[in-house]
Amino acid sequence: MTERVKVTEEAIAIIDSLRKEHGDLMFHQSGGCCDGSSPMCFPKDELMINETDVYLGSIHGCPFYMSSDQFEYWKHTQLTIDITPGRGSSFSLEIPLGIRFIIKSRLYTEEEEHQLPPIYYGEHPSS
Repeated sequence: MTERVKVTEEAIAIIDSLRKEHGDLMFHQSGGCCDGSSPMCFPKDELMINETDVYLGSIHGCPFYMSSDQFEYWKHTQLTIDITPGRGSSFSLEIPLGIRFIIKSRLYTEEEEHQLPPIYYGEHPSS
């Protein structure tokens, strides 16, 4: 099975640090204002997921969602969550650390596209 979303070791270290302080986490990418096209990290139940959000998978034990209109742009790419120095203009938990989560992407190969998991809209049952 081809993963839709992956995470770097550097981002995993930040997720671990944030998890110690905030408990279970989730990620969302909306495409809206305030760095909305960047992945944002929240305490797990702080952001309400609805039927217009697409569940892309889990990164280091955290569910990752994207708004469906944003997913239309990204559906042919594998996303890798990483970090970079600098403060974004979002409400994401990592901002006070002087870093922010970013997305690196690449197109799927034809073989990988045939091995993608099904799309789930709304909150995924295992999340």
